[in-house]
Amino acid sequence: MAYIYLSKEGLENLINEINELKTKGRPDMARQIAEAREKGDLSENAEYDAAKEAQGHLEAKIAKLEDMLSNARVMDASSVDTSKVSVMCNVKVKNLKDKKTINYQLVSEKEADLKTGKISVNSPIGKGLLGKKIGDKAEINVPAGVLQFEVLEIFI
Repeated sequence: MAYIYLSKEGLENLINEINELKTKGRPDMARQIAEAREKGDLSENAEYDAAKEAQGHLEAKIAKLEDMLSNARVMDASSVDTSKVSVMCNVKVKNLKDKKTINYQLVSEKEADLKTGKISVNSPIGKGLLGKKIGDKAEINVPAGVLQFEVLEIFI
């Protein structure tokens, strides 16, 4: 697996999510399994089967998050090169069709949140903007068609 670049806040959120699942999720799941087990024959107990399946999903999620944590690298904003678009950069672009300007911050997939303007570096727009410099134009294929952007500003 490749490195996952996170902000300090993103790393803290990941650690908190893992701790929450381990300290609250696991005991809740154990309680549900115990309650289902008390309801009789396990071979015909759909509630027990569902609880065991949910436990499997919980453990898979914990394992996935722990794997992400082991591959996480914290990005220090002061070390980000703003001469070109990269992870952790904010980029102001102009849509060449409708002339509107948009600000995006390129972040890891884990931190992406379109409502706050944080897009994943693995998204079509993120990939299309990576490495661009001020004044560069980018043609980006998205599900709705082709977007054309001009990079106006790169900042932290």
